[in-house]
Amino acid sequence: MDDELTEETGMTDINKKKSLFRFREWPVYRDAKSFRKRIRELSKRLPESERFLLRDQICRAVVEFSKYLNTSETSLEEVVCCLELIMEDGHITRGEFEEYYKESENLGAQLIAFSKRVRHEGTRL
Repeated sequence: MDDELTEETGMTDINKKKSLFRFREWPVYRDAKSFRKRIRELSKRLPESERFLLRDQICRAVVEFSKYLNTSETSLEEVVCCLELIMEDGHITRGEFEEYYKESENLGAQLIAFSKRVRHEGTRL
């Protein structure tokens, strides 16, 4: 069996066949992982003075967002609040904030649609 990663999903063919973990194929899951990575990179750019304030808070929020669907919308809102504070404190530009904000809106819309689908179809999608 060919275990090469597929470009679209980043998974091997064998992993795609395991229906128990189908969530890995969903765009909202892939986008959330990508967003988490971008936020972690941003947090590394913050000054040491923000280490125990915004940097740790935004990292915790983005982990919560990725980890728990039922709290992810609230965690995403927290991430956006942190991003706004980071911008206001001069650590990112307005343009950078707007990029993160746009990505957050996209994820939020996907989460709302996904949550509706889960409630409608049950836990086994």
